[in-house]
Amino acid sequence: MSRRGDDGRIALRHGAGGPAMRALVSSLFARGAPRELPGGGIGLGALDDGAALRVGDRWLVFTTDGHVVDPPFFPGGDIGRLAVCGAVNDLAMMGATEVLGLSLCVMLEEGHPREQIERIQASIEAACREAETRVLCGDTKVLGRGDLDGVVLSSAAIGFVRKGRAPVRDCTLRPGDEILVSGTVGDHGMAVMARRHELACGPEEELRSDVAPLNGLVEAALAAGGESVVAMKDPTRGGVASALAEMATKSGVGILLEEEQLPVRPAVRAACELLGVDPLQVANEGKALFGVRPEQSDAVLAALHAHTLGKHARRIGRCLAEHAGSLILDTGFGRRLVQEADGELLPRIC
Repeated sequence: MSRRGDDGRIALRHGAGGPAMRALVSSLFARGAPRELPGGGIGLGALDDGAALRVGDRWLVFTTDGHVVDPPFFPGGDIGRLAVCGAVNDLAMMGATEVLGLSLCVMLEEGHPREQIERIQASIEAACREAETRVLCGDTKVLGRGDLDGVVLSSAAIGFVRKGRAPVRDCTLRPGDEILVSGTVGDHGMAVMARRHELACGPEEELRSDVAPLNGLVEAALAAGGESVVAMKDPTRGGVASALAEMATKSGVGILLEEEQLPVRPAVRAACELLGVDPLQVANEGKALFGVRPEQSDAVLAALHAHTLGKHARRIGRCLAEHAGSLILDTGFGRRLVQEADGELLPRIC
């Protein structure tokens, strides 16, 4: 039997954020779905971070997210904080920084300690305060012992794009645009894996998840760059490699990255080397990728540096007219193609 899910069965790689997942979603869940909605809105068929609907003279963005992270508590956060930030950040990547509220579905296993659920709920409330939003509605289910692994959260969120702005897409890059990242990459995935497998890769404070709500950071970038911020994406499952490969493919450009400009913490690099994983393929939960017209790149980078969550932001690459859909890494000694992971390298990290 095939181990790659090619026998008609779902495999772990179909949820890894890479090409297999995008193929599953486009061929099954989004088949026949429109790319555009009435009034110029953005539909499911566009496979963006959410849907955008015209409401009066403003744009409303709607998104949903699910979380099955193991373990549910990790350095820097927990599954509750992740559920809030995941939904808020999907809105932010489309320019919806004014978050109206979230809905939350909590699925619990019989026998799960109430104390842990109380910790998760406190984390949810704290993350909502950071994002200046709240949970408006929700649902709770309890399954029998062994029918569920602890706790699963599913969140949805709605938010407005600031008046006078249009939603930001992930498909509008053009040659010459510059690629910025808001901070160090690979932090979340390595923090979860280190806790799960009790890895010692350096001081504990260095190996922490970056999970955070990004709507304030993105608002600062949009205020500085305006319409010159032409594309955004948060590099969650599949990491920077999958996020940029998707943006490049949709936009019909190549992307050249400068290896020496990629910000990676020493502890994260050590953990990746121990596991044989490329940091570019590791999930982040508090970072954003920006495609910016070159004339405003410095202004956007300065705005990111001025924000608490963007002090390690870097300009990491630029878009090319050739090699459409490809991600190329300049190592300083030569260039090589960066491949997306074709499997679930780090399962259940978000």
